[in-house]
Amino acid sequence: MYQQMIFVNLVTADVPATRKFYSGLGYGINEQFSSDDCVSVVISDTIVAMFLTPEHYARFTQKKIVDARTSSEVLLCLSAESRAKVDELVDKAIAAGGTSHGDPQDHGFMYGRAFDDLDGHTWEVMWMDPTAIQG
Repeated sequence: MYQQMIFVNLVTADVPATRKFYSGLGYGINEQFSSDDCVSVVISDTIVAMFLTPEHYARFTQKKIVDARTSSEVLLCLSAESRAKVDELVDKAIAAGGTSHGDPQDHGFMYGRAFDDLDGHTWEVMWMDPTAIQG
């Protein structure tokens, strides 16, 4: 079966700082699709976050580009394999210069936290008990 991929394109004010931030979280960089005005962050085999300078991003849209520090353009949510992995990733992000976003959400069968990256993009990290999904 074909594995559909998602390429999330986001604006960054500082490509080298973004590269360092996401590398510090343990994600790989695809150098083939990275340059001075873009960094390609490999989150998984099917998820890639493309961080582009505002000038480069503007080549792909005619809409106004929002400042994620003051406006919300998207909420991104990543799954985690355990509650501990949720905390691990969010704590790494905060230690690397990100900021905590909101309070932890603990519903017993589902647990999540969120962080804002260096440019204000909100990333939620969520774990859900597999038995809750099965019904």
